[in-house]
Amino acid sequence: MSVNKKNAWDKSVPVEKSAYLQDEGIDYFNIDKFSLPQGKLTMIDLFCGAGGFSIGCSWSGFYPVLGVDYLEPAMKTWVYNHPNSIGCLGDIKKLDANHVKQLLESKGVEKINLITGGVPCQGFSRANRKHIDHDERNYLFLEYMRFVETFLPDYIILENVSGLRSTAGGKFEQDIKTHMETLGYSVQVKLLNAADYGVPQIRQRLIFVGVRNNSGLTSPYKFPDCIFNTRESYRTVYDAISDLPELSNGEEKNTYTKSPITEFQKMMRGEGVLPVEAPEQLHNHVAPNHPQETIEKIGNTLPGNPMYPKFKQRIRLDLNQPSPTQLAGGIRPQFQFGHPTQPRGLSIRERARIQSFPDTYVFKGGIVQERVQTGNAVPPLLIHEVTKSIAADILRRDKENENVQSVV
Repeated sequence: MSVNKKNAWDKSVPVEKSAYLQDEGIDYFNIDKFSLPQGKLTMIDLFCGAGGFSIGCSWSGFYPVLGVDYLEPAMKTWVYNHPNSIGCLGDIKKLDANHVKQLLESKGVEKINLITGGVPCQGFSRANRKHIDHDERNYLFLEYMRFVETFLPDYIILENVSGLRSTAGGKFEQDIKTHMETLGYSVQVKLLNAADYGVPQIRQRLIFVGVRNNSGLTSPYKFPDCIFNTRESYRTVYDAISDLPELSNGEEKNTYTKSPITEFQKMMRGEGVLPVEAPEQLHNHVAPNHPQETIEKIGNTLPGNPMYPKFKQRIRLDLNQPSPTQLAGGIRPQFQFGHPTQPRGLSIRERARIQSFPDTYVFKGGIVQERVQTGNAVPPLLIHEVTKSIAADILRRDKENENVQSVV
């Protein structure tokens, strides 16, 4: 008897889950090492992944008191880079927001200024061949709203892929906005291209920003103007990675051989305008270990062109253009981009640079899971531009309140 085996990409076949997801139990990290720097604004980073929101907001003056995610390698990365913040690994649907509030209060955190959320985007992403409107991950924004309702922060930010806007005829975009407004926030929504704000990558993200009503804060929120207005002015792959050492197949290097060349490279190496420390060594710069056939495939592909006819998104990067959108690539991703001048895939450090993570930010979990993390992340530099005015607005309000109290 013949059995009709369904194609793995058939949308009726359940989505395969990563073995690294922690569905059962909640684990906390760094509780005993937690400390809150004086004068810092506070934030909670839900669906934190590797930490794009946390690092971008930290450049604006926020301190992440808590990060929550259910992907174990991503939490390892987040906890390593935030050793004095509390990490929480587990399914957010099983996490009691009131318990979290009590935990933070026991650590001296009396007020949360900002809650961010990079809600999982696979159900909305057009890059996902199994994109479906009723994907259960599409409703995780409701868990984000639970935490907003419990903490009622000054500002809330939620981001997702541009595909959320068109999914189910725009239903999810409107539902998210309506939920935020119901909780007492004035909401602005805009599709931003990270390249417009200095990230060397064409990456569009739909950003929701909510301002707490009747809180003395500036409303409505105004999104920042573009810094780079044309494709010709965008930062390029050259701007991002041309100072990093060359690698042969499977080779690792942990020392720099060149000084930073571009403004972007100086920022990533702690020599620019961002509050980034200079790295003591080079991290995560390891070339993939390719078979000879793959080396030849990359080497024979002209920059800017696909390496594989069936996979148009897997291109060899062009040194003089911004990178296309970097993807996570599923739960067991292969390399996505070929290096523009060397016959190999990108190192994790090169992928991190394209996302605007500073060189001090260390990724954990092995090259495959680190590809997932660097592909899923929101670019920190984009988030910094979005949150600079938010931090300034909260500080202005708090200063005015102090002045009023001093007069009284």
